[in-house]
Amino acid sequence: MTENFAGKAPTEACRSIQQRPLLNAALWLLCAALPLTLSIEARGQDLAEIALPAPEICFGLRTIVEPEALAVCSALDANLHIRARELAEQWLSKEPDSAAAHYTLAEVLLTVEGNVPRALFHLNQAEANSKIRSFDQMIEVSAEAPIDAKPQTPLWHYLTLNQLSSIHQLIGNQEESLRYLDALAEAYGVDLEPYKGWPLIKLGRFDDARQSALRVLAAEDVDRFSEAQAWNTLCAVELSEPHETLSAPACDKALELDEAAQGDRQELSTVTLTNAAEVALSRLRVDQAESLIDRATRYPNPSSVSNPWIQKLYLTLAQSRFDDAQSALEQMLIWRNRQDPLIGVSNRAEHFLVSAAFLLIAGYTEDAARLAESALNQPDRNGNFSADDAQKDAIAALLTTLALRADYERQLEYASAQEWQLRLTSFAKAQLTRLAAWRAGRRAASLFANAETMRDRLRPYAPLDVHIPEWMEPEIAKLLGAGVFDLLIDDAEIRGSFRGAPGYKHAFVTETAALQKEFDRVISEGTLALSLLPSVEVLLRARVQWHLAQAYWSKGDTLAARSLLSTSLRQDPSLARRLGGNIPVALSHDGSDLALALAAKLTVSPRFNAIPEGLALEIAATSLCLRDGEGAVLSCYTPAPNALDPAEIVVEFQRQLFGVGVDLSKAQLSALMGASVVLRSQSYGSENALPNF
Repeated sequence: MTENFAGKAPTEACRSIQQRPLLNAALWLLCAALPLTLSIEARGQDLAEIALPAPEICFGLRTIVEPEALAVCSALDANLHIRARELAEQWLSKEPDSAAAHYTLAEVLLTVEGNVPRALFHLNQAEANSKIRSFDQMIEVSAEAPIDAKPQTPLWHYLTLNQLSSIHQLIGNQEESLRYLDALAEAYGVDLEPYKGWPLIKLGRFDDARQSALRVLAAEDVDRFSEAQAWNTLCAVELSEPHETLSAPACDKALELDEAAQGDRQELSTVTLTNAAEVALSRLRVDQAESLIDRATRYPNPSSVSNPWIQKLYLTLAQSRFDDAQSALEQMLIWRNRQDPLIGVSNRAEHFLVSAAFLLIAGYTEDAARLAESALNQPDRNGNFSADDAQKDAIAALLTTLALRADYERQLEYASAQEWQLRLTSFAKAQLTRLAAWRAGRRAASLFANAETMRDRLRPYAPLDVHIPEWMEPEIAKLLGAGVFDLLIDDAEIRGSFRGAPGYKHAFVTETAALQKEFDRVISEGTLALSLLPSVEVLLRARVQWHLAQAYWSKGDTLAARSLLSTSLRQDPSLARRLGGNIPVALSHDGSDLALALAAKLTVSPRFNAIPEGLALEIAATSLCLRDGEGAVLSCYTPAPNALDPAEIVVEFQRQLFGVGVDLSKAQLSALMGASVVLRSQSYGSENALPNF
């Protein structure tokens, strides 16, 4: 029974606690602190009375004179975030029509909470309440001000317009961002041309972006920063269209300027290195890209939107380097935990998407679907990335569909291993997941049907899009249909998406041929794809090999089929479940009762097709082993000594066979799902890992 302290005076409640020493120790601490708290409240002490060092720079300026603003900046510099918020709110409460107070609270909301909607509201209020709205007005007010007038900072309107331009870029309102840049230039006579390139690129106005960058470079007094910005804009314009030689001279120049500007530092900035890695990937220089990404991971940058571990995770996953991918996942979350709140809001969807892709491959299908749906259903800011919301939503819907399909297949495996009553219940539950997968697939298809979303979609490592892993892109054929996908392939070839990368085209054509069961075409296109695809595209090659194996089975060439199927299973064990396919197996057992029961259950599993020409599946009371055509082990499972339930053994065998050897704790899964898990480390390095409890 718990005593109710509601309505009691604080000291009376504490006396009750003292009479009952078994209550939580936290209540004792609360009562110990209560007299001090009451004393402070009795004195009515204001937060501003607690002195902090005066800030040298406040909101990027040295000329801020308002004591309320300086107090907020002092609190922010000291990482006293709650105090900063309360001071800003107190100021606004006293002066509700103050543009400076509205701007200050907006800065706190952005810096401390990443609360973009509320910050935007207060910035709009700051703009509406600004009395000085141009450089000319600043001069007039300064000349007419009385000698004994209270000092005021004249630049609040300037700061407000500047922040409004940034916020609108962040939330994807690029036209508004450009409008505020123009308003700033007109009101204060500043040259903001170097800042127009990115919003223009986000709008797809590449010619305008090019002309803007050329105007910057043509200026006689161009500074080093503006020059680098201009070349980065030209680099993005170059990357917007594929080239036969995969060359990008503007990107080379941008990297050269960044390296020169950072010559006195040990490393380049995170953004510079990740951008350079993106350029290398667009040229299919995967090793060079990974080297640049590794350099970028050495020094965390809390204020940068870039998280190089995302790219590292995508690359290692595509190459079937599953241990490296798990390590990259852990480091990605540690990096995310150190980023500023506004940055965490900005790239949250990107973290969710790459995490869902990893969970899908690792066999955590239900968690993968939940994470992908989170990326799809919440408003995230993509203004700092070259991709737009439509592309993010499309990949999130695709991942949700794939995860639900794979989870449906996993549930079928479980149901087939059970006795008939539980089997019926489990099968009925699986149909709900199947329905959810179908609905998600329809939503994904509608998003991918948008022409802008599919622009250059099939181009390998398209640099200005949300990254859909190359091993996943063939799944779009299932969503849209083989005929539509063939048309997309033809359109991509006309656009030049496959210049220098013909292997990807043949891999995609292999997919449509497999869907249409044109096995001769599967063999011809698949063989070309394997000969032309980069060796690092392990998961994509495994998918092509799977389709080739099925084609050779249909032709009766069991030797080639077994070889290709074995290679595919080694490179991507999750593929059979994700495709809803089955493995031809030749069952054998040791004659024991348990082995006979296991064989009976595996025979009805949707993952196996028992035929004499299949891969050898050896079943004994102590082990289950699947072997390739040469007799080498593909996977062996040894049940626990006390495991006697055939259903449990069969389910665990399939979990291991179609998994990639990755085990995640509940804490790690919670961290992936965005739960409040504390990730602490004294130093940053490869030895850090997520908590395992």
